[in-house]
Amino acid sequence: MTSLTIDLMDLPVIQAIEITDDSLSVDLSDGRTITVPLAWYPRLLHSSPEERQTWRLIGNGSGIHWPHLDEDISLKNIILGQPSEESQASLQRWLTQRQSLVE
Repeated sequence: MTSLTIDLMDLPVIQAIEITDDSLSVDLSDGRTITVPLAWYPRLLHSSPEERQTWRLIGNGSGIHWPHLDEDISLKNIILGQPSEESQASLQRWLTQRQSLVE
């Protein structure tokens, strides 16, 4: 009997990303595009379009970093369908801090 296994050490790399008001899409070096709901990443969901567009690839294309949002998302988590694990308390602190900067 054979079984399918996924070797997460041999992941493709991110080549490009696109962010809309409701989704994050990543284009991969193996030709796939994976799209996930933006609701999985509350900091991206609550950010401005300009903040969403200020990103850089990290780890040789194995993740994405948004410096203004203090947000990092790994390709591994995107492929495995794992949303942000940030607690509600942490998110609320971040939202409160953002609001105080605007005032």
